[in-house]
Amino acid sequence: MTIVSRPSNVVSFLGGSITPPSNPCTHGTPRTVAPWTGEPGTVGRAVVVGAGKMGLPLAVQFARHGWTVTAVDVNHDVVAAINEGRSHVAEEPGLAEGVGEVHAAGRLHATSDAAAAVRDADVAVLIVPVMLDDAQQPDYRYMDSAVDSISGGVHPGLTVIFETTLPVGDTRGRFAPRLEAASGLKADADFFVAFSPERLYSGAVFANLSTYPKLVGGIGPESGRRAAEFYDSVLDAEIVAMSCSEAAEFSKIAETTYRDVNIALANEFARVADRVGVNVLDVIQAANSQPYSHIHQPGIGVGGHCIPVYPHLLLSRAPDLEVVSTARRTNDAQVGNAIKALEAQLGGLDDVPILVLGLTYRENVKELAYSRALPLIERLSFHGANVMAYDPLLSTEEIERCCATPYRWGQPAQFRAIVTQTADKLWEEIDFSLFPKLEVVLDGRNSFDGNNTLRWIDLPAGVRYMGIGVQDATRRRPADAPGATR
Repeated sequence: MTIVSRPSNVVSFLGGSITPPSNPCTHGTPRTVAPWTGEPGTVGRAVVVGAGKMGLPLAVQFARHGWTVTAVDVNHDVVAAINEGRSHVAEEPGLAEGVGEVHAAGRLHATSDAAAAVRDADVAVLIVPVMLDDAQQPDYRYMDSAVDSISGGVHPGLTVIFETTLPVGDTRGRFAPRLEAASGLKADADFFVAFSPERLYSGAVFANLSTYPKLVGGIGPESGRRAAEFYDSVLDAEIVAMSCSEAAEFSKIAETTYRDVNIALANEFARVADRVGVNVLDVIQAANSQPYSHIHQPGIGVGGHCIPVYPHLLLSRAPDLEVVSTARRTNDAQVGNAIKALEAQLGGLDDVPILVLGLTYRENVKELAYSRALPLIERLSFHGANVMAYDPLLSTEEIERCCATPYRWGQPAQFRAIVTQTADKLWEEIDFSLFPKLEVVLDGRNSFDGNNTLRWIDLPAGVRYMGIGVQDATRRRPADAPGATR
């Protein structure tokens, strides 16, 4: 028998993901045909509408598998960069090399003329944002514009695939009729329409494309078949041909809403852990050693384009879903809970100097979409705090524009509190002697606890540690956390 202080065989959901093994490429040399009709082993011409952080890697992936690809974007600087063989997205591993490779091979170019590009294409993939308006309802301005931009090029035999996450029913009920009306053609008879959600994680897009099963659903049998055959020609992962576009739409919303609900549950567990005086990370690891338990990580809130947004797409069609709406409120309330904890510890926030570390929604991803740092700083300022901020991914000008007075890394300051909003490894290098008046560190991602991925960080005497479900008295120190180092 072996006795340990914590389970050794636990799948980690730190950061919201795990990494299964990639599939090897088994594609042979494809045969180029015109028009392309979905015959196995053949390729044609594809268009990717929206050459952003996800769209440009898709264009590279398709071109690497023999397709001639046109990337369409409204940003002329993006178009110019691609046509010079350069990637405008700097943070995605392998993307710059990929763009240069397929551009040099003559299989990737870019344009702002969507209709002209689609007119010559066999497949058009749309991946532009559908976000939320002020009423938390779907904001279709970019997708409607993208659909309208290709409508003049819709022709018999074209397959149109939506990869942007959509409310259930939109592929069939909103966008196929829009294309029919503009083209005078019949969907699933003259041209074909399908939905296949992107399932990608910034910083690991190419690995994800060779790993996660690709879900595909058409508005009719031929639409589904052609879309599935297209993805089978460009991806090394399993292709899942679903019954209809609605099933594929719902599957993407279901998986992201599950994560939001799960994180909300973890955040509630964290509140209980503080009350009873235990470390919530210990509790979660212990619970997850049973294979049917998959509790995620608590934190200061949920950010990014996906998890805070897609539950609202579901609620826009089913507003009576109580668990989903409660989870959204719970996760959004984490910023307020953190501010209340700071107020209680500091005796108020008026004129209190506070440093916020990490402004992007996640470390190593230069993206502010729904970052919890923005409402955090706004509310701290509302309560009278003097807030400075730092993020290694952002320039001082970018920090000033988005939310706060920039802090120069390594400079002495009179901060009474530091709040970490991401788990950037740079925080391992903090020199606390620079902050002689520091009273509390609020660790919004539990990144300083011995359970976590950063090394153990000693705080000066008299500085209180406050995590999410982890407090000074319950924080794992090196002797209690196997593998942690000073």
